[in-house]
Parts: sequence; structure tokens; C-alpha cells
Amino acid sequence: MKQMLVLALLMCAAGVVFGQGKIGHINSEAIMQALPEAIDAQKSLDAIVAQWEGELQKMQAEWKKKFDDYDKKKLILTEQVRAEQEKELRDLEQGITEFRNKKFGQNGELFQKQNDIMKPIQNKIFQVLETIAKEDGYDYIFDRSGEILLLYANDKRDLTTLVVQRMQAFGK
Repeated sequence: MKQMLVLALLMCAAGVVFGQGKIGHINSEAIMQALPEAIDAQKSLDAIVAQWEGELQKMQAEWKKKFDDYDKKKLILTEQVRAEQEKELRDLEQGITEFRNKKFGQNGELFQKQNDIMKPIQNKIFQVLETIAKEDGYDYIFDRSGEILLLYANDKRDLTTLVVQRMQAFGK
């Protein structure tokens, strides 16, 4: 699937090149590593992550200590005390899971912090990129760091309306 996408992009790129379009690419990771403000932002994010990981390790160490104590004594405990300690262990484990999800989950605090801290820097990069694209006549600019990502597209080359019109006329 990925190979077909890359092939389709290359075919589109070839069509644009032969049609006098202009394509460029950037490496956003290299740009971020070259900007002092991005480096500082990443350091602050790393510090936050380290703090949260420390808290998580403390919680896990507490759970392990309580589990080890329980495991040693479970055979001599009464049914009621054993049930209470098992509930406490489950509650601690649930607390650890909730903390991990709250901080590191899909829409967790880390995601929000990254967005808050990095979004202004990314916006500046996109503004500069758009200015360069318009000044130098680029139709498309891709990011080659990681997955292929289209960062800029000249509206003149947008075929969406044409495709919709042809799709609507196709069945008639």
C-alpha cells in the first residue's frame, strides 16, 4: 500500500514537472534541530516528561512493594484482610494506568503540551515555507523526514472540484 502511494506521488510529481510545475522538499527534523527556540521547547518538554516518568516510577515502586508484602503474607491473612489488600493493589494499579493515560495517552497532557509549545514554532515554519513557495513559484513542497507529507500545495493545481464534477457526471 505504501509503495503504491509513493509510486502515485512520483507519477504525479513527474506530471507536474513535465507540466512546468515546481516541486521542493524540506527536512522538518533538521529545521527543528537548527532552531534555538525549537531546541529550548524540546528541552522543556523533555523536562516535563522526565518529571512525569519519575512520578510514574514512584507509583510503580509503591505498588511493587505493597504487592511483595502482600505476596509474602497472603497465606496467613484472613479472607477479609486479603480482599482489602487485593482491592488496594487493584486501586493502585488502576491509578497508575489512569496517570499514564492522563499524561501520555492519545489526547493526554503530553500531547497538549507539545501542541502548546511546538505549535507556534511550526506555524512560523509554515509561514516561511509558504512565503518561499510563493516567491520562488513552487507548486508543491513535501516534508521528507519520516512519512511523506505534503506541506504546501498551490491552489491552481487543486483538482478537487473537477473530480467532483466528473464523478457526478460519471453515472449520467
